[in-house]
Amino acid sequence: MVDFRMPSITRRDFLNGSALAVAAGLTPAAQLAAAGLRYYPPTLTGMRGQHPGSFEVAHAFAREGRRFGVDDAVIEERYDLIVVGGGISGLSAAWFYRQAAGPGARILILDNDDDFGGHAKRNEFTVGQRRLIGYGGSQSIQSPKTLWSESAKGLLRDLGVDVVRFDTAFDRGFYSSLGLSRGVFFDRETFGRDTLIAADPLLSRNVEAGDALAKFVAAAPIADSSKQQLLSLYDPARDPLAGRTNEEKPKILKSTSYRDYLIKICGCSEEVANCFQGRPLGFFGLGCDAVPAFDLRSFGYPGFAGLGLPTDHHPEWSEPYIYHFPDGNASLARLLVRSLIPAVAPGQTMDDVVLADFNYEQLDRAEHKVRIRLLSTVLDVRQTADGVSVGYAHDGAAQRVVANHAILACFHMMIPFLAPELPQAQREALALNVKTPLVYTNVVIRNWQPWLALKVSDIAAPMAFFDHAALDFPVDLGGYRHPREPDEPIVVHLVHVPGAPNSGLDARAQFHIGQAKLFAMTFADFEDRIRDQLNRMLGAGGFDSASDIAAITVNRWPHGYGYVANSLYDGDDYEDRILKVARQPFGRIAIANSDAGGDAYAHLAINEAARAVREVLG
Repeated sequence: MVDFRMPSITRRDFLNGSALAVAAGLTPAAQLAAAGLRYYPPTLTGMRGQHPGSFEVAHAFAREGRRFGVDDAVIEERYDLIVVGGGISGLSAAWFYRQAAGPGARILILDNDDDFGGHAKRNEFTVGQRRLIGYGGSQSIQSPKTLWSESAKGLLRDLGVDVVRFDTAFDRGFYSSLGLSRGVFFDRETFGRDTLIAADPLLSRNVEAGDALAKFVAAAPIADSSKQQLLSLYDPARDPLAGRTNEEKPKILKSTSYRDYLIKICGCSEEVANCFQGRPLGFFGLGCDAVPAFDLRSFGYPGFAGLGLPTDHHPEWSEPYIYHFPDGNASLARLLVRSLIPAVAPGQTMDDVVLADFNYEQLDRAEHKVRIRLLSTVLDVRQTADGVSVGYAHDGAAQRVVANHAILACFHMMIPFLAPELPQAQREALALNVKTPLVYTNVVIRNWQPWLALKVSDIAAPMAFFDHAALDFPVDLGGYRHPREPDEPIVVHLVHVPGAPNSGLDARAQFHIGQAKLFAMTFADFEDRIRDQLNRMLGAGGFDSASDIAAITVNRWPHGYGYVANSLYDGDDYEDRILKVARQPFGRIAIANSDAGGDAYAHLAINEAARAVREVLG
């Protein structure tokens, strides 16, 4: 394992560590090679996610039409199946294909990243003798008892995942047993002064204008008139849509953003709307200005108690949010890879995969039936008389392989460029899947005494650069122990979602702007933001970023969540008009990825992989 402990880290050291690598033109993988270190991407810090070296070829291809010689590349290998994309959907497609075609099936998985798993990214750190693991992308197994299909549950079962295990692995009462709670940070740029309140009753489904809410609102740095408006949102006797029928009210909520609902219908000030603006970012990738009021009604946002509408039934939200590996869904990817290529790592259970030593040299070896080829950007997918031909760029050279079938488990927005033979209507539908930009940053701090002093474990910051900051999930699994003592180092997870809030632009336009913002930001830019916000939120508890930060990994995802239909901008027929058209098979080519399922969940990625395999095998 690479040891990135930093006993006397300075700002200059940290910045230069990243800047020198970029200046030298080294990709993260090249950094390991240049240092003579073992190839093991999870230990790389600095800029991760869609990292330098993973996207440049694709951008030059899609934006400038550069072909990199793939049209003239000679066929080098033949397989039964080629999978484009090594995320959970691509790995699952390979797994389902092998289940159906038999263990002798030869499968090649191509991915442009330096690590497998796609958005299911694992981050590792070593501070002193302490090994810490964090998630850099796909976070948890969402509601497996209600949302997961039989095929997806079957895959979990065959991989050795028993979700009951999380009942004991995830310590739900850990932080509360220390007197810690959720909190809210009001930033001075928006609210006049920095204020951290060690409570968060704003989205509680059970809160009316009682003591907890009253105390919170009294401490909030907003005007007295705004405080009264905020409290009135929780009044069950107040109907902001009085005079409208129960048939009209949902239509209004679906066509009105929550911000407009607060200001234009509920009569709240901009100040009150700002208290909620960034709260939906982590889930929707959009602020309150671009999320329908109807959607947020189901998440406990206030202003709806007096509408007299039937209560929405969402059994999936009643499941506890505990189905989490220390590295998030990266463990699902690791389980899949170990199943496909047993030589890559020892073990066979959901526990032992957490600390299993993965040998990346085993991923792409001729003696294995399944091969995973990283840092390989696919540029051309075309049908031949008896199969599919795939051209890609790898290690500075154009290469071409053929197979009986191909499954495209990559971003849908790229498929029209890769496979121009697809029908025009399908290409247009695929291009509409503009992905949500977001950043998952893991910051290792040397101790978490300041959090204890301030009595918080999780902070929402509705108008700050990072809209959410939290101590890592308390999970003990497979020999990995979550930090139990406040004097121990711990991973802090920060979320940033860029865009163009309050611009009047639709979701796709905001996503495009956010993507450009992320590509323009350097690691140094993120570090400045991290240090500034953590100092301001936690300084009163004794936090000092100059001495307390041990490591930073910025998981930058300009192309993050798959696009989700939004009633403000998309019609009610989005499933039939767009998604079904986009995922249609074309000859020997099928299309997977969670994009095909219309949301960014692991179970959808698996479902779409299973469907794609059925389509290519008939």
